[in-house]
Amino acid sequence: MATTAGRRTVPTPHVPASPAPVAHRPVDYVWAVARISLGWVFLWAFLDKLFGFGFATPAAKAWVNGGSPTTGFLKGTGENALGGFFSGLAGQAWVDWLFMLGLAGIGTALVLGAGLRIAAAGTVLLLMMWAAELPLTTNPFMDDHIIYAIVLIGLAQAAAGNTLGIGRWWSQTPIVQKYPVLK
Repeated sequence: MATTAGRRTVPTPHVPASPAPVAHRPVDYVWAVARISLGWVFLWAFLDKLFGFGFATPAAKAWVNGGSPTTGFLKGTGENALGGFFSGLAGQAWVDWLFMLGLAGIGTALVLGAGLRIAAAGTVLLLMMWAAELPLTTNPFMDDHIIYAIVLIGLAQAAAGNTLGIGRWWSQTPIVQKYPVLK
């Protein structure tokens, strides 16, 4: 241990300027493919509702043509247990904007592999969609919304953006270093 004028100093360990290459395990690629695939589900829903490609949304009902991205789904919940609440939200501009921003944001974060912790907050959107469909017709409680929510959380926990994504780079940016929730 070195001393300087009676004070002890601790040597600073060498920190490389750039991260060393990381060997990925096969499971890392499974999580990466799951992340990109689920991201595409969200991005496609956003694009189809925005432009009306004719899959779930006809062109005449596209958001760019004056349609409401939430009306079809939420108006169809009227007979369900929470249908009164959810059908009352259908078509409101603030609900449409939040829904579309959520789809685009979650999808983009997942495809890029950055911001997965924030994207995992998409669990709230998925749980609300699940609740709007109660009671379920094919299972007492489980459906794809719950599965997607679990996977969103798993993707964030597994740091799935580090493989086939920009997650490793993103996590080293100053803003993410300062606010790790953005990881």
